[in-house]
Amino acid sequence: MVITRFAPSPTGHLHIGGARTAIFNWLFARSKGGKFILRIEDTDTSRSTKENIKAIIEALKWLGLEWDEGPFFQTERINIYREYVQKLIDKGLAYYCKCTPEEVEEMRKIAMEKGEKPKYNGRCRELNLGPGEGRVVRFKTPLEGETTYKDELKGFISVNNKELDDFILLRSDGTPTYNLAVVIDDALMNVTHVIRGDDHINNTPKQVLLYQAFGFKLPKFIHVPMVLGEDRKKLSKRHGAMSVLEYKEMGYLPEALINYLVRLGWSYGNQEIFDIEELIKKFSLKGLSDSACIFNPEKLKWVNAQHIKRYDDEKLAVLLREFLNKKGLDGDIEYLKKIVPMLKPRATTLVEMADLCEYFVVEDEKITYDPSLIKKFITDEVLKYLKILVSKLEGLNSFEEKDLEEFFKTFISEQNIKFKLIAQPIRLAITGRTASPGLFEVMAALGKDRVLNRLKRCITFASSS
Repeated sequence: MVITRFAPSPTGHLHIGGARTAIFNWLFARSKGGKFILRIEDTDTSRSTKENIKAIIEALKWLGLEWDEGPFFQTERINIYREYVQKLIDKGLAYYCKCTPEEVEEMRKIAMEKGEKPKYNGRCRELNLGPGEGRVVRFKTPLEGETTYKDELKGFISVNNKELDDFILLRSDGTPTYNLAVVIDDALMNVTHVIRGDDHINNTPKQVLLYQAFGFKLPKFIHVPMVLGEDRKKLSKRHGAMSVLEYKEMGYLPEALINYLVRLGWSYGNQEIFDIEELIKKFSLKGLSDSACIFNPEKLKWVNAQHIKRYDDEKLAVLLREFLNKKGLDGDIEYLKKIVPMLKPRATTLVEMADLCEYFVVEDEKITYDPSLIKKFITDEVLKYLKILVSKLEGLNSFEEKDLEEFFKTFISEQNIKFKLIAQPIRLAITGRTASPGLFEVMAALGKDRVLNRLKRCITFASSS
């Protein structure tokens, strides 16, 4: 069975790069009918926080990346790591080291001056020291030979063992280092595929040595290229690399964010837009690219707009109401369901949709008019026709879109005017704006009472201007 995992460190919130890694692991597990594990790597106790853990879990749930096992917390597994380190010590594959950080830094400095690799020089390697205050445990890296492993994306990778030093397994406070904990956890949790960013490539030879030392079976490694900004530098907030939950607040759909992030480094022909079921069906490691990926906020917005167009009206109405609530507004779901189809082609985010929707849900008295627009569009002549229009609309029995269309054909014929003379003034009167979906659609959605109230308010405003 395929088993993947996502193992974030809660030293910050879940950002774009981490989210993409989680998505790749989740999709691969789902595509193979396997298991997806969530593990929180919180051994950096000085920087890990409960607030970050909560935010990471909330972000994963919002994305819909449900896990089959976990969350496991490394801080609750400390004794397991210590037991396995003792096994290495007993086999002569690890040792206690009393060198201080300052002494190790001096070793590295001297090596650099000699033109050698800056690393720990193995001073305590054969001293057979026992535990003691301030002592760490180091791994006895082989002094000769090479460490080789196969990356499923990049091929075989080899490192001369002389390039590696005797890296730390347990810190002086007894907590495990990343390389130790990740190997033990992945092995004990039977992880078959390790999909992660290629910034971990330098860690992998050390981890391979640990797998071999413990007698664990190697998983398959897949190191995907990192996501870069448009300047081809490491992605940061200035490139739009905000936390996943910030994208939620900005009105992005989780399906759209997943779609966009998957396409950063994976392809299926030329297809750009996928729903989740399609991704699960079509995702494979063969579609992964080994080229750097460029994060483009405008492309993400375009993908989001495509998903909004495809989205179920009722689900979208529910989400829209949440964003309206943030603006201090509200709307009945059934009412919003009538409005959503008009806004879908125009909105790229739910925030935009809430802005576009505002005039549909505010009280009539809160529609405001720009005096300069009133002066431009509502002349004395127009005002005369608007007053006639109000009296005619009051007698109209049906306010459906098709009936409104027929009504206006008759109205402009009777008044011997062109529709464009009154179209923009009506739009301004009932929305407070000069741009909106189709006028008859808007009028039908607003309903007879709202339309008449707003027309009368605008006539009064224009008459007194």
